[in-house]
Amino acid sequence: MSDQTPEITVEDYAIERESGVTIDVRERAEYAQAHVPGAVLMPMGHLASRLAEIDRSARVHVICATGNRSKAMTDLLVAAGFDAASIAGGTRAWIESGRPVGVGL
Repeated sequence: MSDQTPEITVEDYAIERESGVTIDVRERAEYAQAHVPGAVLMPMGHLASRLAEIDRSARVHVICATGNRSKAMTDLLVAAGFDAASIAGGTRAWIESGRPVGVGL
């Protein structure tokens, strides 16, 4: 992870999420338990091989449980030429903010 990793707050993400793409880099079981509605599951270990599936013209919001994995994967996306940002606090912060949560796959 870089000190330069683009990161946004849950509040900013809530405002701009509809105009971008959200990638959840957690594992299937974590995603099934609770996720941001509309987030696309691409576990961290598979993201590099799935870059072609991501819309390069959209801002990519990267989320995990608390923000650590999403920072590393945001660095990968930025290095690959994407406009990407990690969501500070991750899914935990999203849930704690009282916003809607999806469950299941």
